[in-house]
Amino acid sequence: MPGTPTIVIVDDAAEVRALVRTRLRLSRRIEVVGEGADGAEAVALAAEHRPDLLLLDVSMPGIDGLEALPRVLEASPETRVVMYSGFTEEMLARRSRDLGAAAFLEKSTSLDSLVDDLLALLDVAPQRVAGADDGGPASQAAVDPVLQEHLERFQEVFKDAAIGMATMTLTGRLVRPNRNLARLLGRPIGELVGTAYADLVYDEPQRLAEAVDSILRAENDVVRVEHAVAGVSPRRRVQATVSAVQDARGRPLYLFLQVQDVTRQRTAEEALRRTESRFGLLVEAVQDYAIFMLDPDGRIASWNAGAQRSKGYTAQEIIGQHFRVFYPPDKQAEGHPEHELELALRDGRYEEEGWRIRKDGTQFWANVTITAVRDRRDRHVGFAKVTRDNTERRHLLEEQRRSAEALAAANLKLRSANERLALVAEEQANFLAVTAHELRAPVGVLAMSAETLVRHWKDLTDEERVEFFEAMTDSSGQLRRLLADLLTASRLQARALDLHLEVISVEAALGSAVALARRSDPAAAIHVAASTGLFVTADAGRLSQTVGNLVSNALKHGIAPVHLRADAREDTVEIAVLDAGPGVPTHMQERLFDRFATGSAGGTGLGLFIVRELCRAQGGDAFHRPEDGAFVISLPRATNAPSDLDRT
Repeated sequence: MPGTPTIVIVDDAAEVRALVRTRLRLSRRIEVVGEGADGAEAVALAAEHRPDLLLLDVSMPGIDGLEALPRVLEASPETRVVMYSGFTEEMLARRSRDLGAAAFLEKSTSLDSLVDDLLALLDVAPQRVAGADDGGPASQAAVDPVLQEHLERFQEVFKDAAIGMATMTLTGRLVRPNRNLARLLGRPIGELVGTAYADLVYDEPQRLAEAVDSILRAENDVVRVEHAVAGVSPRRRVQATVSAVQDARGRPLYLFLQVQDVTRQRTAEEALRRTESRFGLLVEAVQDYAIFMLDPDGRIASWNAGAQRSKGYTAQEIIGQHFRVFYPPDKQAEGHPEHELELALRDGRYEEEGWRIRKDGTQFWANVTITAVRDRRDRHVGFAKVTRDNTERRHLLEEQRRSAEALAAANLKLRSANERLALVAEEQANFLAVTAHELRAPVGVLAMSAETLVRHWKDLTDEERVEFFEAMTDSSGQLRRLLADLLTASRLQARALDLHLEVISVEAALGSAVALARRSDPAAAIHVAASTGLFVTADAGRLSQTVGNLVSNALKHGIAPVHLRADAREDTVEIAVLDAGPGVPTHMQERLFDRFATGSAGGTGLGLFIVRELCRAQGGDAFHRPEDGAFVISLPRATNAPSDLDRT
């Protein structure tokens, strides 16, 4: 083939197009002449460029790849169309080829072989262009056997599910139906692949299209549409549930369909409805309905037993009165009863629900229907009025609404509790794993050192014995620190830490922390800059522990000199500890104060967690300041110095 082959890339994911475009450019063997995001653009680009190749995604909004494929070939018959999809389904590949695709490539395959796969369709032999990027090894790591097993089990469950299931493109074309869906729709699986599901809807297919559009517009997460199945006898009615499968950014990748047969359920419901209707007419007409006639002016002309029961008037008391007597005073004043008659006369029928008044002055919630009555000559002779007392039903609906709200609130609490339990379980597992890891090294040193001393005491030199004893001392010290940190962390989490809050001089507290640090390292270069007259409300021992922990970290992991600064803020005092070292690596900054977060060997990973939790327990906080690498603790500021009585 003369010249460099040309290609058009069509995929609704911009990042996929960018990745494929870059790999093709780096190969220097195929020229990208156009890009599109849906099937309509694919057709237009094919007609404009008439490329040698067109890489076409299957699931796209608007016009998907399967629908666009024949149109692309019609616009540019010489173009080789390659379907490029995240779906891994042999029947979809077969359907694509039936529609004219030259090949079907899965997005899960390596990009390293994409260029050769495309060129092979043009009968171009694989080759390597000097200076071109080959993208690294062509093979992918083998799938984890456990993951493969779970995948196979999922596929088995999907195929043999008791309800119909399928994946669909974003335009609603079936890609991977299961056996039960094929049974419900009365068609072979192979025939369903590539078929628009809306074509299988017997009644109101537009409702399904609108439902899918509402998902793509992010108006709904899940939609349900009940419909009859086209071409199936006897008539079958199903409920289709459609939801979107989204990527990490929340964009829909494809649609997931679940279909259940509700034919027997709806038939039973309809039979029950007819039975209840006949029975209701027999009973409720006497007990629950007030049925009477009005003359053309709205005066009561007849009365029945149900009307007497619901409204409290006898026939002798009410016949001849205007029916406005049943309405609250405000409705009478605004002429609402007369307006109802006008609407019934104009439209033939009027219906509403509202409050009505009984003879004794009590109110009830009524469903009212007024029908204009005409004789055989179409002359208006009056109105038939049917009133039902729905007060109990209204109360029941209100109670159901309140119960539903209470149930939703209880479910929310239960979900929150489950999430907390899951978090606790995860933290407990992490705690056990890290604790075991931290214990293993010092315990191993103690055990091996002791064993060596016992077995080879006479063979060891004095210097070797000293080394073993020092190693045992260091390991026991590490164990003591770990146990102390674990105990403090446990008490903090259980809110069982005993704190004695008092007004403390910041200058004195920093001095004590520095003195303690110099006991273990007399030559430590530590500089303190604290304004006099700064006081905080804190536990003296815990404040010394938090500052000492930060200073010890700076001496151990940083570069001297170490600086301590105390500055007053509006309601707090901030104590900053920083050194001359390079600072905390960026990847560690977000989890510095998490439990068991450590960037070096020999640490428990609890030090900074304890610092922050101790500060929070005293009404303050602790944080890392990236701009200068300082670790800062913030505590409530006390405006007055402690009195002599307080110090006693």
